[in-house]
Amino acid sequence: MAPAFAPGAEFAAKLDAADELASFRRAFELPRERRRPLVYLCGHSLGLMPRRAPSAVAAELERWAAHGAEAHFHGKNPWLDYHERFAAPLAALVGARRDEVVAMNSLTVNLHLMLVSFFRPAGKRTKILIERGAFPSDRYAVQSQLAHHGLDPATHLLEIGARRPASLLDLDEYEALLAARGEEIALVLLPGVQFLTGQALPIAELAAAARRYGCRAGFDLAHAIGNVPLALHAAGADFAVWCSYKYLNAGPGAVGGCFVHRKWLDRADVQRFAGWWGHDKATRFAARAAHVPLAGADAWQLSNPPILAMAPLAASLDIFRRAPLRALRRKSVRLTGYLEALLEHELADRVDLVTPRDPDARGCQLSLRVAVEPARLGEVRRRLRAAGVVADWRGTDILRMAPAPLYNRYRDVFAAVHALRGALAR
Repeated sequence: MAPAFAPGAEFAAKLDAADELASFRRAFELPRERRRPLVYLCGHSLGLMPRRAPSAVAAELERWAAHGAEAHFHGKNPWLDYHERFAAPLAALVGARRDEVVAMNSLTVNLHLMLVSFFRPAGKRTKILIERGAFPSDRYAVQSQLAHHGLDPATHLLEIGARRPASLLDLDEYEALLAARGEEIALVLLPGVQFLTGQALPIAELAAAARRYGCRAGFDLAHAIGNVPLALHAAGADFAVWCSYKYLNAGPGAVGGCFVHRKWLDRADVQRFAGWWGHDKATRFAARAAHVPLAGADAWQLSNPPILAMAPLAASLDIFRRAPLRALRRKSVRLTGYLEALLEHELADRVDLVTPRDPDARGCQLSLRVAVEPARLGEVRRRLRAAGVVADWRGTDILRMAPAPLYNRYRDVFAAVHALRGALAR
């Protein structure tokens, strides 16, 4: 039970003193500017660097120098099996079986590979349903897949959600749209956590509704993995994709991942693109003409895993192995609750919370619609950054702040709110 809210800095310090996860902050490099520590609330965009990341990369460079190509087969983590070390920790984070997940490629590449397998337009089922405010890369991927099948995105891409930016997705509207047009929809593609609003969506409910109307359901977990509890296998999601550079802290452009539900694994009728790293490991280097796919989600691999780019992910996932997921979620709820309470106390007349107030319907990101004259917006942004706060703005008036439980403190939240109050003051 979190203590009752109090507005002063002493209360933030008291919360930090009782934080059971405080020691994990020391596992990350904390940004500084001219020796001044910054208040970093931008993990929804790029997570901080684990301190072990440079040594993890250096170890692979040393193995390359020492062994050359033979490093594929020798040493503690031979490159031939390197990607396999990520299966167990990723499966734990997304609530899946080990054979249902694979670390590979980047998010949009993985989304295209999943669309090859799971968007199979036939008969009346030729449409894809996404949210109106989908992240642009998802929209571009879906539009191009439709065009690839000779389908016009203008008529075959369905959208759910209000036209007003930063509107929440309504589950009743989703059910109603499926009831009206479910027989036309081949695939539903929705986020686990919506990137702009921070709304966490009930994946199990969304997937179950899609199944009732004969639609397949996929999810973009870019803002969900490492942020909110996930149970993809039990939820019955057909597939999911994610990146690893936000809450997984694996570095800019880090290797992403995929989930493919067990019911689809090893089925001969599932279409997919093929490459040699998805081929049977025992005969991969024999250069045989016939492709023999690996078992499980590993079969969706195409090329060699980029070892140097994957090493930081190993460093980050080691932190997640040691940080209890329940404790992370508990702190996340308290951090965002504290941020919400401070905003109401200090800036109730200047900001509106876009993110749901229900802790179960959000992760660690709060999106705020800031009441500021358009002519002053640039000034407010500059003043907030000059005060040492790293957050980000989307559109004209939406400010996203994400206190990540692995490395953010309650004092960071306190400092950020008071800096925002100062930036808005004339």
